[in-house]
Amino acid sequence: MNTNLTGCKLNRNTFGKLIATGKDHQIHEGVIPVRAFPVTAPGEGISLVDNHGHEVVWIDNLAELPEMERNLIEEEFASREFMPEIKRIDKVSSFATPSIWQVQTDRGNTQFTLKGEEDIRRLSLSTLLITDSNGIHFLVRDRSVLDRHSNKLLDRFL
Repeated sequence: MNTNLTGCKLNRNTFGKLIATGKDHQIHEGVIPVRAFPVTAPGEGISLVDNHGHEVVWIDNLAELPEMERNLIEEEFASREFMPEIKRIDKVSSFATPSIWQVQTDRGNTQFTLKGEEDIRRLSLSTLLITDSNGIHFLVRDRSVLDRHSNKLLDRFL
């Protein structure tokens, strides 16, 4: 059943797992939503996969789903995904690595250790993915909206 969500139902069982019921009434318990493009197009290209990793349902655009199904999928993403978005870089302990970064994110202020410059990946001209020493990914969605001080600090590592 590799189809769009049209004609399928999505709900939760008593254990909180997602269930997809197809047009043919076939039930797929414990489906997991997976984003095809988690950073560049998080609301587009979403696959619901079964516990073996096989695609059960393809969703072109999350925004086009009925509110109930959309909320179920967004709740599932929120419980699994953790990628704070950096809004400002306040301080860097050293321009040599490893260095400790103090940043403001969409989830609050924090600090992390950058092991090396190779842990800053450029995803596009203005989008960066920074991985800290614990493997947590921090997103800089658009460098052009960061303040001058933050960009100046970033330039030292790029």
